[in-house]
Amino acid sequence: MLTTTPPGAHTESDLPPHRICVEVETEYLDEQSDPKEERYVFAYTITIRNEGDAAARLLGRHWIITDANGKVQEVRGDGVVGEQPHLQPGQGFRYSSGAVLETPVGSMHGSYHMLGDDGQHFEAPIAAFTLAMPGLLH
Repeated sequence: MLTTTPPGAHTESDLPPHRICVEVETEYLDEQSDPKEERYVFAYTITIRNEGDAAARLLGRHWIITDANGKVQEVRGDGVVGEQPHLQPGQGFRYSSGAVLETPVGSMHGSYHMLGDDGQHFEAPIAAFTLAMPGLLH
């Protein structure tokens, strides 16, 4: 029996061994913010899941944070919240952190630098997400 894969479809063997999924939740922290002083504080909670076939360790992070005035902050560092989680296939890691902007709206995106147990270094992209004071965006 001949089995064919439709064009554009992926078989298990086609998928890369390293697949990291990143989900983000954000929250405006009113009690820590001071709009009169152009201080807008946001918390974000990240869930990182290893959806690949190989274990990997998160070695570092790279964030690009942009406010509504176009001011860019670039942040690089080891691990996340003082840890370098080692994720087995199917395992996840969740952490919370924060960002301070001078405007009530901004965005963040970046990547995690990962090291697979097979010795392969790779980047896990973090798609852009919005930081916004409630009621400003619809």
